[in-house]
This record gives sequence, C-alpha cells and structure tokens, in this order.
Amino acid sequence: MKIKSNILKISIFATGLSGIVAQYILSTLASYFLGDSTVQWALTVSVMLFAMGLGARVSKYLDKMLLSKFIFIEYILSLFVSFASLFVYLYASYGEYLGIVIYSLTISIGFLIGLEIPIVIRLNDQFEKIKVNISSILEKDYYGSLLGGIFFAFVGLPYLGLTYTPFILGSVNFFVATLLFVMLYKESKEKYRKTILSFAAFIVIAISLGLTYAKPIILFGEQKRYVEKVVFAEQSSYQRIVLTQWKNDYYLFLNGNKQLSTVDEEMYHEPLVHPIMKLAKEHKNVLILGGGDGCAVREILKHKGVEHITLVDLDPEMTRLAKENKILLGINKGSFFDKRVKIINQDGLNFLEDCKDFYDVIIVDLPDPRTLELAKLYSLEFYHLCKYRLKTNGFIITQSGSPYYASRAFKTINKTIEVAGFSTLPIHNQVISFGEWGWVIGAKNMTKSELKKAFLNIKFDDISTRWINEEALYLLSSFGKDIFDADTSKLMPNKISNPILYKYYLNGKWDLY
Repeated sequence: MKIKSNILKISIFATGLSGIVAQYILSTLASYFLGDSTVQWALTVSVMLFAMGLGARVSKYLDKMLLSKFIFIEYILSLFVSFASLFVYLYASYGEYLGIVIYSLTISIGFLIGLEIPIVIRLNDQFEKIKVNISSILEKDYYGSLLGGIFFAFVGLPYLGLTYTPFILGSVNFFVATLLFVMLYKESKEKYRKTILSFAAFIVIAISLGLTYAKPIILFGEQKRYVEKVVFAEQSSYQRIVLTQWKNDYYLFLNGNKQLSTVDEEMYHEPLVHPIMKLAKEHKNVLILGGGDGCAVREILKHKGVEHITLVDLDPEMTRLAKENKILLGINKGSFFDKRVKIINQDGLNFLEDCKDFYDVIIVDLPDPRTLELAKLYSLEFYHLCKYRLKTNGFIITQSGSPYYASRAFKTINKTIEVAGFSTLPIHNQVISFGEWGWVIGAKNMTKSELKKAFLNIKFDDISTRWINEEALYLLSSFGKDIFDADTSKLMPNKISNPILYKYYLNGKWDLY
C-alpha cells in the first residue's frame, strides 16, 4: 500500500516540477515575442492558475478508471510541455497572432495539471486518511514546484535554453507516468493497457524526433523574425542574444530589439562617449553601466589619460561573447582585453549601492526602459547614486531613446536627471538604422549655459573619429521648436516607487499631454 502511495506522490512531484517550468518557459516566450515582461509574466502565471482551477472543476466529472485516465493525462502533458517552444517558434514563422498560441498552450497545460491533482488525491484516498492524503499530495506538488524553479533559473535557461529544457521536463513527466503504469500494471483495465502502451511508444518517437530537429526548427522560426540572415543565436539567463548579417554588415539584437549595426554604430557610440570625455577636465577613472558589446570602451580608449575603466553589465554571457565572438571582436576591436578595463557582471543599481569608488565620468549605455526592471536604471534614486559617485567636476551621460518617437519618455529622463541635481544638456543624432536617437548629458558642477557653451567649444583634434567633429556639435545640441508643444513643467521625475517612465516609453509619441 505504502509503495503505491509513494508512486502517486512521485507522480505529483513530477507534475509540480514540470508544470512550474512550463509556466516559466511560456512566460519567457511571451516576454520575448510579445514584449513587456512584467505584464506577460503576470498574465501567463495568472492564466495558468485559472486554467488549473478549470481542470480541478472538470475532474469531479471523472469517475471510472481513474488510474488509466491519470496516466493518459500525464502522457498528454508530457507532449504539451515538450513541444511548447517548438509550437511557438514554428507558429512565429507563419502566423501573426502569436499571443493566441502562447496563451492557448498556457491554458492547456494548466488545465491538465488542474485535472491531475484531484485525481491523484482520490487515488491516494484508499491509502491514507483524508487529512494526511490532501496535505501530503499538495506538499509534494509544491516541493516539485520549488525544484522546478531552481532548475529553470540555474540549469534549464542558462545551459539548455528554450530549445531543450521543455524536452527534459516532458521526459520527466513521461518517465514517471510510465513508472506508475509498470508498477500498477495489474490495477489498470486490461482493455486499456494496449492503448496506453501504443500511446507511450508514440510519445517516445515524438520526443526523439523533437530532440533531433528542435534546434533547426527554432532557428527557422527565429530567422523569420529578422530581415537579415541569423548567424548567431543564444539564450542567456537574462536575454536572447542574436547576431544577423546582411552583406558585410552585422546587427546585434537583444530580446528581439536592435542594439547596434555596423552600418552606423559610430553615429551612436561617438556622441555617447567623446563629448563627455572632452567635457571632463580629468577622465582617469571612467564607469560604464551597460555597454556589454564593448563599443563604448573602444571609443573611451582613444582618449589619453584614461587609467581605469569599470564596465558593469548584468549579463556575463554578453560580456563573454564580446571577448570571444569573432563578429563582436571585430566590432569592438578587442577593447575588453585592455589591461585598464575591469568587467563586473552585476545589476547597475546594486553596483552603485555597494560601490566605494569615485569616477570622473559615468556613461550609461543601457537598453530602453521598456520594462520595470530597466526603468529603475533611469530613476531618480539611480541618478542620485550616480551623482554621489561622481567627483566634484564629474559628468554623466545616458542614452535616452528617441526624442521624437518617445518624446515624453525622453523629456522625463531629462527631468529626472535635473531633479537629481545635475545641469542637463539633451543631445540627439540621426542614427540611420535606429532613426532619431537621443542622450542626456548631466554636469555636476556647471550651470546649463556653461554646459552648453563648453559643449560647443569641444575640439576633436587629438582623437580619431569616423563621424563626429566640431561641426556636428551644433547639430547634436539643436532640436528646433517642439512639434509636440510639450509642457515640461507637468512632467514628474521617474522613481522606483512611481515608474512613470515605463508607461511613457511604451505609449511612445502618441501619449501626448
């Protein structure tokens, strides 16, 4: 009796493990393909829990042959979990409404899990008293969820990626269901045994084929997302890193969002680096937050007097690729190998909170604030920390998105830096592959007029640049009239406790005030 009860508990443990990982896989896919990770994770988790409730409700209508039905449900669940990523990537190759597929899978998997738990409780009812039965079954399910979360965070996503992690979890479900079938073979109805064995054989073949062709299928689905040929794709613990090629040029994408193009990346990195390096009377100690591709470091190294460069980027895989990938090495000129460069893989805000050093220049080269996680790195609290870590005559610059396509977001960043105690100078440039792009320079010990005057008097005689020169400074600092007639006095600073920037960015230029 105890052996049978333990087998059922092992089954529900496996269900909890694979169920939670399937939930995380679908949440990650939703964030990657649909954007706005906070919303997608909240929705996928909520929808799956709702579907589990539906499954639990339907389970009361199942009365006969519960063991055989449970094994069938486990087998079906193993198929859905195993092929979740493949279904999404394959549909992404042809369909437009990808959210339907992702949330349909979420509902299906949640429904099956919701069916299973009450059935196992009823099967185990003959072995344990009700109070022990219910607590022990739910206990095993929750323990499985914990192990699944640990597996996904530290093994599945960083090492197996979204390609193979689903198959591992689907195989766990299949193995446990098969073990249950073998151990309790005599208790299953004879007329269903052949059906179960045939279905099991089908799943073995399906998972084997899926494992064999998963990588080319996902690459095929990924390729459909990009105009250029995908030459490199890898899932890190934090993001999907993709490199594409068109003729002799390369493009870097993070979670589907373009980060740089060799066509014109200097038109982004030169305004980001050279003006602020020239404005600073000293630039011995430079801090870069973000910039994991190495291009900003490449430009900083052109300046004499640089003694230390600390680059803080959250994703160790990105900085590793910048040192090892031939394409990225060709773009950044091996800048990370310079002995003056120190790389730290840590969240930028956490780094500043723990930091004890002071810097002449801080360069913030982070992705746009399209999520709450990124918006905190454009917050008042963040800029206060930056100010504290800057020396008396220090300067900060941050990439700030488009001043036209995300006008309200751009002005909010400028406002937030001002409220943090900096004098600011917004600048912009037409980056061909991105469109109009902007940055905000902050001076710790200058007035606005002094900053603007010093900016226009910068000379680039002693450094080699591809695009920027003295004439370009007038273009960079000139915006003309505000075509959106924006009243900046109404803007509020972006705070961690009130992340308005995130909303402004997603609404873009159409959210006018």
